[in-house]
Amino acid sequence: MQVDPRNESFLQPVDDKDKDNIELDTLQDILVTPRESYRTAEYDSQDFYDDVENISDGSAALLGSSGRTRGSERILSSTGRVWSQVGSIVVECAPTLLMTTISLLFTGELLDRVSRWRAMRTIDELIMIVPVVLNLKGNLEMNLSARMGTAANMGELDDRSAQRKIVGGNLALLQVQATVVAFVAACVAMLLGLLVPELSSGPVDPFPQNSTLLLTARVPRPPPPLGGKPKSGLIEYVRFTMVASSAMMSACLSSITLGSFMCFLVIICRRYGHNIAPPIASCLGDLVTLSLLGAISSILINVVNTPIPLICVTLTILSATLCVFLVRRNSSVRDLIYQGWVPLFGAMVISCATGIVLDMFASRYQGFPLLAIVISGLPGSVGSIFVSRLSTALHAASANAPLHKSEPSPKLVMVTLTVITIPIEILFLCTLRAFGWLKLPIIFAILSVLFFCCAVFTSLVVARLLTNFLWSKDLDPDIYALPIHSALMDLIGQLLLVLCFEIVSILGMNL
Repeated sequence: MQVDPRNESFLQPVDDKDKDNIELDTLQDILVTPRESYRTAEYDSQDFYDDVENISDGSAALLGSSGRTRGSERILSSTGRVWSQVGSIVVECAPTLLMTTISLLFTGELLDRVSRWRAMRTIDELIMIVPVVLNLKGNLEMNLSARMGTAANMGELDDRSAQRKIVGGNLALLQVQATVVAFVAACVAMLLGLLVPELSSGPVDPFPQNSTLLLTARVPRPPPPLGGKPKSGLIEYVRFTMVASSAMMSACLSSITLGSFMCFLVIICRRYGHNIAPPIASCLGDLVTLSLLGAISSILINVVNTPIPLICVTLTILSATLCVFLVRRNSSVRDLIYQGWVPLFGAMVISCATGIVLDMFASRYQGFPLLAIVISGLPGSVGSIFVSRLSTALHAASANAPLHKSEPSPKLVMVTLTVITIPIEILFLCTLRAFGWLKLPIIFAILSVLFFCCAVFTSLVVARLLTNFLWSKDLDPDIYALPIHSALMDLIGQLLLVLCFEIVSILGMNL
């Protein structure tokens, strides 16, 4: 029988006294200086729950093994560790959220210009499709960024072959999802086009005399069809092929462009991708998709009475069919093709309610659309960061993966993200004032900041509760949480803005 040379020492006779010393030394080493390779995410240990009581699954995952540090060592190092964690969150998230706000402003300005182009003025449904397709496409990109961020933190992207397999499978899956949601968005837009004559009311004064909020550039709303017939005079199937081809081509081109960029960004950022990728996906997705939608529709409107739009639809469907085969052959994303549709279309229903709120109050309160972009968009981006962090930590905990660094507690993350967004909101209001886009009374500006903070806090709370609830039901938060959270925050943010306007009116200010 061969004996491992490394184990020969254990075969030598040892007297009782030496044996006791060896055992004591071993115990002392284990208690004081544990090896890093043994510090895994085992969240079911009794020591962990002794240190952290009454916390949710997401909280436990974010706290990690740092909760095991006890006694004087934890007291001495806690302050420096907290400030280090806060600084890390600020450095990673603040530039991203600022970029998100700037992108939202550009998206609003771009929508104002695109809505005046010939295609948008000729076919009403092209305007109606904008909020639906932007919401659905934005959710797809955020889901992709969350999945890639989790894969990066789990170490699945460290191997080159696995990296190519995961990236390729996710991009193919994104093409399939983009094609489906764009087609559904076209159908919804056509349905809304039929309902517009019944929902429209009498003429609305675009510039009320008692308004103190002056918006110099507003997005024009297309007039309803006259006599139940489309303003363009085109027959129904021609309009549908025009809308469907524009939406599907713009969604697919946006997916391959932005999806590739998001995968590259997560691979570069690795462990920090969950702080950066989701908000960038949210803001850039709207900007890129809207740009492509305006450009493609402007090209296709010149050949609207030819078979070219129908050919574009057919080619897009064939491309999506090919991607389905690729996804089914990829074990990394094979199961995902059947998942995530319910939250996507559930978010679409919530977005319809958001559109109703916007339609009701956009004409009543001057400046409402522009303010609604940030009071709903920025809190949604903050919540997407928190959802991604929680989901990543939960996946790492369930897989018993090694912790790469001491993670901050959920409460610290929530407070830090809230504090980051306040100066960004103030800078946004000052920018509107400086460029003359809005003239805000000081009382309204103060109240809008307060309600913005409420929106951010609500976003973070909803993100934490929703993520933990979905995880408890064995549903992947990377797939199910972000679409529902994004749509809810759009609705909640606009309702809070309505409440802000109403309170200012009750206080006696003319709006």
